[in-house]
Amino acid sequence: MKLNEIRDNDGARAKFKRIGRGIGSGKGKTSGRGVKGQKARTGVSLNGFEGGQLPIYRRVPKRGFVNIFRKDYAVLNLGTLDAAIEAGRLPAGQPIDEAALRSAGVVRASAKLAGVRLLAKGEIKRAVTLTVTGASAAAIAAVEAAGGSVTVTAPAAPATDAASE
Repeated sequence: MKLNEIRDNDGARAKFKRIGRGIGSGKGKTSGRGVKGQKARTGVSLNGFEGGQLPIYRRVPKRGFVNIFRKDYAVLNLGTLDAAIEAGRLPAGQPIDEAALRSAGVVRASAKLAGVRLLAKGEIKRAVTLTVTGASAAAIAAVEAAGGSVTVTAPAAPATDAASE
């Protein structure tokens, strides 16, 4: 086989259909769109339109509140931390901070996250020294019961203009 002998399989490419070229073509007049008016034009935006009836997105009551200033944290469970140390991805005897957790791939790294929050799911069997942005009381108690310590740092505050204060 040579490069000049390469062909598509039969039926792999459909022939372009010339529309709007008279009734003899079979695709004349409305060009296959079926109707005249708004739906025959380009840029039709009828999604969600219910013929003048109040649309469902306005009939259904809205509930709750979305806090746009909420801080998102990368979650670190005790069981995940213990498994990472056991697998050799994290040093057991040295202090562990958020940078070490990210580089080991234990927590996800994202600019949108305010830091790492330690939670008490699972159990930890060895003493570790952790520095994280947040931790639950149960997680701190579990780490201290295993002989380790947890240092909780405050989340980074957004930069404010000092001149306005």
